[in-house]
Amino acid sequence: MVIIMKLAPVNKIIPFSNVDGPGNRTAVFFQGCTFDCKFCHNPETINMCIGCSECVSKCPAGALSCQSVESARAAADERSADSSTDSCKSPGADAGMLSNRRGSIIWDSTKCVQCDTCIRVCQSNASPRIRYMSVPDLIAEIRRTAPYIQGITVSGGECTLQNDFLIDLFSAVRALQDSPRLTCLLDSNGSFDFEADPRILEVSEGVMLDVKAVGKEWSRRLIGDPGDLVLKNLDYLLKAEKLQEVRTVIIPGRDTENEETVRYTASKIGNACDYRIIRYRPFGVRENFQKELGEDETPEEYAMKFVELAKQYGAGRAYLV
Repeated sequence: MVIIMKLAPVNKIIPFSNVDGPGNRTAVFFQGCTFDCKFCHNPETINMCIGCSECVSKCPAGALSCQSVESARAAADERSADSSTDSCKSPGADAGMLSNRRGSIIWDSTKCVQCDTCIRVCQSNASPRIRYMSVPDLIAEIRRTAPYIQGITVSGGECTLQNDFLIDLFSAVRALQDSPRLTCLLDSNGSFDFEADPRILEVSEGVMLDVKAVGKEWSRRLIGDPGDLVLKNLDYLLKAEKLQEVRTVIIPGRDTENEETVRYTASKIGNACDYRIIRYRPFGVRENFQKELGEDETPEEYAMKFVELAKQYGAGRAYLV
């Protein structure tokens, strides 16, 4: 009998990060997102590759190739047939050739020079440079950095699209016997109903939550969603004492919208957690949205006004990023 493990699409892994939660952490970014934020600086993580092959001929390093769905299935069947009885196999985790199983693009990581040409030519806000990884695959990566980190953070995209996988991953991290106790955090846009399914909170230290907008009209315009669930999660995570930090991006020139969002959020969180006020930066933002939101980053002096506003409304741990 061959046991096929759960797989999740991983966009990238940063072995050592000091901006994805407290301390030095390994950050795992999953592919796929529930929102379409205009100021997103990594929009290639929003959608899954559809296998259109537009990027294949454009790759200067020859790191991308096409494979038909039939060929991909045949290769997977062949690997399964070669596996020993009762063994566990993680398809797609073979070294070198890493297949995007939901499309038909094969990414050869040994040839890739990380030039981002594939991302620039993609019309679907996707990346072919993903790996379908199992929990053991990720645990193997985490073991390498475990002596030097305080924990792991899962991000995206939107990591909670892989909720069942994350429960298994966090449980496995907590079960590590040969490593220091590692904390597990989620970096979430708030589109997952944590109250309806709190299992992930039981195996994690908490959530770093984005409150991008308050007000349905502004929220729909900025992220493509009215944001009701985000605000519900803000209340629930506070009550459950699982809120690690909250982040809000300050858009230049949007005085009313910025003020409403910061005032509402600050009055909710008080001193319960850090409140990161983030300056909008155009780097990585799609060109059409740069024209709408601004081609210059939010001035520090302007953004600091909202740090002070947050503190006035009770968020004593507000600070500027």
